Amino acid sequence: MGLKGYITRRLIYSIVLIFAVLTINFLIFTLMPGDPTNQYVQTLRGRVNEEDLIRLRSYYGLDKPIHERYIQYLGNMLTWEFGKGFSRGQEPVRNSIMERLPNTVVLMGLDAALATMIGILLGVIAAYKRETILDTGMVTGSLITFSVPIFFIGWIIIFLFSGLLDWFPSGGTFPRVWARTPPANILEFLAGRISCLVLPIITLFLFSVGGWILLTRACILESITEDYVVTARAKGLRERTVLYKHILKNASLPLITNVAMTFGFIMSGAIITETLFDYNGMGLLIWGALHPPDLPVLQAVFYVIALCVIVANLVADLLYGIIDPRIKYG
Repeated sequence: MGLKGYITRRLIYSIVLIFAVLTINFLIFTLMPGDPTNQYVQTLRGRVNEEDLIRLRSYYGLDKPIHERYIQYLGNMLTWEFGKGFSRGQEPVRNSIMERLPNTVVLMGLDAALATMIGILLGVIAAYKRETILDTGMVTGSLITFSVPIFFIGWIIIFLFSGLLDWFPSGGTFPRVWARTPPANILEFLAGRISCLVLPIITLFLFSVGGWILLTRACILESITEDYVVTARAKGLRERTVLYKHILKNASLPLITNVAMTFGFIMSGAIITETLFDYNGMGLLIWGALHPPDLPVLQAVFYVIALCVIVANLVADLLYGIIDPRIKYG
């Protein structure tokens, strides 16, 4: 089986996996105890009578048999017609997602890119300088930042850069002054957006870069004593060439998987960080949908996240053969 056959097989597997995820997603929210409409009505403090409750259950299809609900659910998910959420005046779920998705892509994308590149670079240096003070310092610092709760890191960042120094706003997606005076030009708009992104990106970066350093260091140390490394050095290649072109390339398969997972989960947002900084992204949307439970929103968001992870895994599988020629598609 060649590359085309492998891609076809992986696409079929991915489609089957998507339907499996859809089914599990449906069963989780269907078999949950309690009536979601009753929970929603309780938040309205008696402003819904019995007729409104019946109409509400009919609108969300909760009065139909489970097999009919499942077929309707599949059609809605596959066509991205997620219906209307319980909260925010029953706003369409797709609108809620599309409103917040660009904010999360910017925040999580920048963090993922910075943490991945810098973490891999520092991990390679730590492995090359193994058992030195530099290596010990990097490993210790990575373990500390990777182990400390992210909300604690966020509190420190807010206290230092917003409370003491007053360099950046403590939260928000846009500067609060824009509510009264909109930005005059594109430069002012970019400056305002960047000022609100700095602190949450620093928080996410400090929390995630340590994991990349430790993973890269471990992968490099597994390959640095291989025979091909000794051969490359015997040929007189520069140490930087040996390190990055030979060792890192052959040790990169676990890193590719981790990169794929990192970018696959971008759509999920950072629930704690976005809540802490009041950043209007997917993480804050998920948090708001939990209290009180907004099942249409949660169901749609979990499906979108799972879809992104499946696509990221597919891309990673295809990249394996490009990075490592020893892998054969068959």
